[in-house]
Amino acid sequence: MAKTTDFQLSRDAFGKLVFHGADGVAHPGVTPVRAFPIAAPEQGIALMSADGHELAWIDRLANLPEEARRLIEEELAGREFMPEIRRIKHVSSFATPSAWEVETDRGDTRLVLKGEEDIRRLAAGTLLIADSHGINFLIRDLQALDRHSRKLLDRFL
Repeated sequence: MAKTTDFQLSRDAFGKLVFHGADGVAHPGVTPVRAFPIAAPEQGIALMSADGHELAWIDRLANLPEEARRLIEEELAGREFMPEIRRIKHVSSFATPSAWEVETDRGDTRLVLKGEEDIRRLAAGTLLIADSHGINFLIRDLQALDRHSRKLLDRFL
């Protein structure tokens, strides 16, 4: 496994990330994977080969050269989609499944909560809500929500 400085990254003609190891071997189709995407998104990132083998471990994204960091951030942004809920406007029912109208950091949307088990507590005050389409919505700080949103959410917790 390569150290943070033992490799280079580039993109191929198809836009895929390519890992170039110290041994000179190129590995196309590399995928960066965060170890702790919510708790520590800038720390602990593995670069995985197309066949699922770890090629490099990055302790801190900030320790990489600017170009490599930019390529990894672009790749992560393209593959990770987790809107953050800012406000819960309305729920259709307090029984599941229920349709929720929410305001997120990416705009207003509607999600369907299949069951209470789709609301997971990650840490004190942090929730992850999976909708019926498999999209994960994050509530980073439960106490930062407005009173109406907390009241609606409390009915499901």
